[in-house]
Parts: sequence; C-alpha cells; structure tokens
Amino acid sequence: MIHDIVVTQSTKMLTNLLAILGEAEKFAAEKKFDVGILLQARLAPDQFSLMQQIRTACDTAKLGAARLAGRDKDAPVHADTEQTLAEIKARIGSVVDYLKGFSPEAFAGAAERRITQPRWAGKTLSGQEFLVQHVLPNLYFHVTTAYAILRHNGVGIGKKNYLGDMPYRDAA
Repeated sequence: MIHDIVVTQSTKMLTNLLAILGEAEKFAAEKKFDVGILLQARLAPDQFSLMQQIRTACDTAKLGAARLAGRDKDAPVHADTEQTLAEIKARIGSVVDYLKGFSPEAFAGAAERRITQPRWAGKTLSGQEFLVQHVLPNLYFHVTTAYAILRHNGVGIGKKNYLGDMPYRDAA
C-alpha cells in the first residue's frame, strides 16, 4: 500500500509537473520571452521561486521514498545548481526514474519504521505518520505552488493539467 501511495503519487505528480512545464515553455515561446523568467518567478517575495519549488518537490519525493524504504543512502544527490528548464526537467526525470526502481516489497515494514531528519532535532515519526503528515502534504504543496506560479504568470493551464491523466473506465 505504501508503494502505491508514495511511488505512484509522486511519479504521477512529477510527470504532471513535466507536462505543465512544457506548457510554460510553449507560453514563453508564443509570447517571445525567455522561459528562465518564469523559473525565477514567485508568488511572494519571501517564498521559493518556481525553480526551488520544483527542486523541493523532487527532494520530497525521492527522500520520502528512500526514508520509507530504509534506503536513505542510495537516494540520488542533486546539487541544486539547475539554471535552465532543460536542467530542471532532467532532475525531475532522474527522480521519476529513481522512484520506478522501488518494488512494493521495498516498503515492507515501512509503516512502523521510525523516521527522522536532521532538522527534527532527534524527534521521529512512524513511517505511516511521515507519509501522511509530511511527504504527501509537502509534495502537493510544492507542486501546487509551482502550478500557481505559472498560472499567476499567465500560462494557460488548469485543473486537468494539475491532475493529469485519470484511470477512467467504462461503467459496468
């Protein structure tokens, strides 16, 4: 179950983010401005830029999966030096590829595993708490904020772009 949530949802949201960035690229080309301007945009002066929102969404996804699986040390390291759309798209792609390497079995015992991070000053959460109260809210927050920055700047995206493809089936 944890695999279905952390890997499937993280992969879906990062893939949707790639598609949204494609729309941003088209928008910038149509309006004849450098898409890098959007990468530095933010909703408020004290909030992360679009670039940092994307970096943080990627880190949340990869480190969430790694910590839940007890594989903190094998998570890919990114230097946070991306400056271009191509570079940040490559980062998203590398995280999606990393997530696809997790099997459901990798999360055996994850719900009960005690998880901590350096900034928690020695405090822990159970894996279940970490997933539900930290990983998912943070992932959605940063992807939503990235979406909002682009929408605020005029990129023609909507809820369908954010949600992405749905596994609809014909009614029985």
